[in-house]
Amino acid sequence: MKIAIIMLPFLLIILLCVMIPSHAMTHHHNFVVAETPYNRLCSNKSILTVNGQFPGPTIYVTEGDTIAIVVTNMATENITIHWHGVKQPRYPWSDGPEYITQCPIRPGSTFRQKIVLSDEVGTLWWHAHSDWSRATVHGALIVYPRNKTSGYPFPLPHAQIPIILGEWWKSDVQAVLNEFVQSGGDPNISDAFLINSQPGDLYPCSTQDTFKLTVDYGKTYLLRMVNAVMNNIMFVRIDNHNVTIVGTDGAYTKPFTTNYIAISPGQTIDFLLEANQNPSRNYYMAARAYAAAGSFDNTTTTAIIEYNGNNNRTAPLTIPSFPDFNDTRASANFTGRLRSLADKNHPIDVPLNATTVLFLTLSINVSPCPNDTCSGPFGNRLLASINNITFQQPRVAILEAYYNMIRGVYGDDFPSRPPLTFNYTADVIPRDLWVPENGTEVRVLEYNSTVEIVFQGTNTVSGIDHPMHLHGHSFYVVGWGFGNFDKDVDPQNYNLVDPPLQNTIAVPRSGWSAIRFKANNPGVWLMHCHLERHISWGMEMVFITKNGKSQDSKMLPPPSDFPRC
Repeated sequence: MKIAIIMLPFLLIILLCVMIPSHAMTHHHNFVVAETPYNRLCSNKSILTVNGQFPGPTIYVTEGDTIAIVVTNMATENITIHWHGVKQPRYPWSDGPEYITQCPIRPGSTFRQKIVLSDEVGTLWWHAHSDWSRATVHGALIVYPRNKTSGYPFPLPHAQIPIILGEWWKSDVQAVLNEFVQSGGDPNISDAFLINSQPGDLYPCSTQDTFKLTVDYGKTYLLRMVNAVMNNIMFVRIDNHNVTIVGTDGAYTKPFTTNYIAISPGQTIDFLLEANQNPSRNYYMAARAYAAAGSFDNTTTTAIIEYNGNNNRTAPLTIPSFPDFNDTRASANFTGRLRSLADKNHPIDVPLNATTVLFLTLSINVSPCPNDTCSGPFGNRLLASINNITFQQPRVAILEAYYNMIRGVYGDDFPSRPPLTFNYTADVIPRDLWVPENGTEVRVLEYNSTVEIVFQGTNTVSGIDHPMHLHGHSFYVVGWGFGNFDKDVDPQNYNLVDPPLQNTIAVPRSGWSAIRFKANNPGVWLMHCHLERHISWGMEMVFITKNGKSQDSKMLPPPSDFPRC
């Protein structure tokens, strides 16, 4: 696979955008979900795709636009589509998580989604939000600034290229899910990582189709990276090149230069690549897993940066060096460098005080199995929890139950703190603290309340990083650290000046992260760890933001074709 960059159409588009007044538009698309045969790693299998493409179609819009998507499910399993990072103001009906905001789109049926953008700008993405379907059902969402020539807070790049990190199993992904849910243990690791759906030339039967990006010496390129990997934070490097980070999660950042990237599942990173190295050779872009605990795919996926005019295509390429696979500080320190622009053209609105403060522990857990027959530690079943509650998915969508006042679907008593206080980050935690409670509890937020959440990682069973994603909102990451959060000391060091605006934050292993946001989006919104196995084990919870008093602060009604359970 190869991208050739042709500038004439790109310049024509820019000229047209300058000449035509800027108005919010509605973009119409059709998504047909179906099984499609694909060949990777010397073998064939059928995978779920949108419109036969893997990754799925890249959607291009402008800040403030609306997307009208007709999703038709021609597959044999249920599907939903989530628009990751889109706030969907007052309209949670198209947010997508199965049995949270909607019942699934069943085989043979159609759902018309309305995707409402507001202040998001940069790179977001869309993906399936039912079982593990997002392994192959995903694609990029590119949101241009309203002024496509002067709206960037950095020089206009020569070209813009989506880069999607993915993962591949030779076996059927649904079978992987079913097996580990049944066994109670960890899922089988993948067989390859991918860059734009290609494993790269370090894997068998993959050299010919390795993704290639052709660049011109002296020009600068904006790479829009999405981590669609299922279960790993990824380290990314481009051999012999530094890159400049300029955005994350649909918001601009203060630029900083780095020789590696750490990107969480669910997160996006925008970065500038200056083609300033020896143009007579090619260079690897490579990615491999950061894994602080558990088994993982210890392979490296590659793409190739080709300089235009280089005819020496047979010269050997060099794999760039990475931080150690378990280097927690390398991952956390990269994320900790992110800052908002916080200037007059890009002001921030971080809450200076919080009316609702939540302290949420994130834990891997276990539950006993009869005769210790499960594949988790000590014959137990692996689970996960927030504040020691393992989320139990209902069979009626919580949004539907809330809107129609259906009783018995969920409780509204999600706790502000965990039930027990202990040394959360101790090297050894007693096994009697490993067992959670089950529940389908939500936390109700008053409209326009200001919320602070402190995520505290724990070392029950095994400490690990948790990339936490909040639907319906972006949040400011005001602090993070290692060890146990100290409520009397750590808030004094919060960054309330230029904290990054994100929708996914990696809570470091044996550490904590603090976020703040304003609950100004009425509806039902999921929050969960974006490691897919942790979602399957129950590390998720739900917020319900109540309506405000004015008409424009109330949730809009559902569409007529809303899927029913």
